Amino acid sequence: MMFILPAAVLLGLALHGAACAGDHLHAREAHAHEYLDKREYPQVPITPPYRPLVWGDFNVIHTTDTHGWLLGHQKLTFPEPDYSGDLGDFASFVTHMKQIAIEKDVDLLLVDSGDVHDGTGLSDGYPPGGVDAHESNKFLERLPYDLMTIGNHELYIYADTYDMYTNFVPHLNGRYLSSNVNITVFNSDGEAESVPVGNRSTKFTTRKGRRITSLGVLYDFTGNDVNTTVQTVADMVEEQWFAEAIAEEPDVFVLVGHMPVSYDNWPTVFNAVRAVHPLTPILIFGGHTHIRDCQQYDGRSMALESGRYMETIGWMSADLGAAVGNANNISFTRRYMDQNRVTYEYHTQMSNQTFDTAHGRSITDGLQELAVMFDLSYLYGTAPEDYTINQNPYPSNGSLLSLFIADAVPYALSINNTRNSIPNLIITNSGSQRFNVFKGPFTKNDQLTASPFTDSFLYIPNITLSIANQVLPALNNAGASEKRKRDEIERELWSRGVVDTRYRAWLEEMDRRSGMGRREATAGNLTLGYVTTDSCPGAGDDTLHLALPYYSVPDYIGSNPPNVTDDTPIDFVFVDFIEAEVLSILNGLQNAINYTTNDVSLYSQTLADAALGLYAQAEWN
Repeated sequence: MMFILPAAVLLGLALHGAACAGDHLHAREAHAHEYLDKREYPQVPITPPYRPLVWGDFNVIHTTDTHGWLLGHQKLTFPEPDYSGDLGDFASFVTHMKQIAIEKDVDLLLVDSGDVHDGTGLSDGYPPGGVDAHESNKFLERLPYDLMTIGNHELYIYADTYDMYTNFVPHLNGRYLSSNVNITVFNSDGEAESVPVGNRSTKFTTRKGRRITSLGVLYDFTGNDVNTTVQTVADMVEEQWFAEAIAEEPDVFVLVGHMPVSYDNWPTVFNAVRAVHPLTPILIFGGHTHIRDCQQYDGRSMALESGRYMETIGWMSADLGAAVGNANNISFTRRYMDQNRVTYEYHTQMSNQTFDTAHGRSITDGLQELAVMFDLSYLYGTAPEDYTINQNPYPSNGSLLSLFIADAVPYALSINNTRNSIPNLIITNSGSQRFNVFKGPFTKNDQLTASPFTDSFLYIPNITLSIANQVLPALNNAGASEKRKRDEIERELWSRGVVDTRYRAWLEEMDRRSGMGRREATAGNLTLGYVTTDSCPGAGDDTLHLALPYYSVPDYIGSNPPNVTDDTPIDFVFVDFIEAEVLSILNGLQNAINYTTNDVSLYSQTLADAALGLYAQAEWN
């Protein structure tokens, strides 16, 4: 029997986890010196870039969606080693690149497009009473960013926004931009007042004397906490302050924003500027979808998006001098660099012995100390193999979703549970798992990274197995025949911050383009990694890779049904956020009982985020 859910129910199902959709980090070694040995002498060979960067007279290094991954990716399964640099390495790279820019007598800026919260133990592993990313952001403050902007993950919890406003933003000296984002605070008279989190715009002059005008824009996000405000992009460009900010022509507009460069509202901002300044160069640095992407809205502009999680460092160069006094197209280049020491040493022509700066070393050391302070190397057990979300089919032995729902959750919920002898069926959402688990030590940091959501498990007793078995298909097939409704839900999810759909579609397309036959034929010595196709001329990837395999997964997953007859009454167990939907489905599948919230009870004190750790302690030691 097909049971179709209404759109509102579908939306409620999918919204869970929006506040942290798609972020993460990795296990740290217990001692800093061991970590430093590994980073300076990689345990696996890392492929270097295949060509130097192209410098222009105006150049920009770009980061976005770092989400607390400041100690990089330290697992040994590819593509993780491709992203094994840390923020200290990156700081040394920036120092060397700034010196190269001086020697070349050109401009070089460093910009970031937001989302510094939610993703790893460094940001999320704080003790009770702490604020997410408060400590990890102290290390970002130490980099010489020329421009930074706000992301949606700075806005899910007011305390995080207020921490940015009071403690982080002042370090940027007017260069932290929030053109369409306000926070409500008490003013000097004790009255509530809505003010920009950072500056709406800024103007400054580069070392080479170029006049810059900048904005910092957030996409049309609706999942922000109370006492924060996000204005739509369309309304923002109609504001008087916006007209005044762009009225005077600079040498170049550098626009940063937590907004994708494709299929979103950058053209709205671009067109508003172009209406006033038809020929002024415009450089745009976006974010949010976690992909590598590039667009040119006209011949005198370029828009770049540089991935996620300290995996990708973006590069853009432009020859602005040649564009002065004419209407010719500007010569731009862009590059997506893998974030590791091999990349950094290649582009700075340094060696392991000469690359590190004292400044970079101190950042690495400080991050290591923070990892120790948060006890991120606490060991639950040793994973016997890799478990991935999309690189292995579901269900399979290598699927993290299979491990979680078929093994970890049933074990975790059985601990000290008086109902353990009663057969059960358990349902959760696949979005409950945020990042892969890799072979080797499974630590507190890995648990925070892979499985961060603190869902409770509820149950209804005495549901017959034949009815319980129909709930999962109903959840996964809900509304499948109504594309318009699906599109509506997708738009709403997008506005609340869910990026998984867009990111996974990008990975799926990457896998489809590569084709299994071609992947095998071109294997050679290439390692797995991103293989980017974007809308800008030439090749964007800095290092050649084989595309990651991709397998789609259902939205909802269930434990293995108990080995009992269809008419056997069982405990039907599900995560708390789908309670209303489960009741709706159950009442549509049968009419003997009208189930309500009064029929639902707490199944276990154990929360979803603890399941992998409990299972690892029992099975991986």
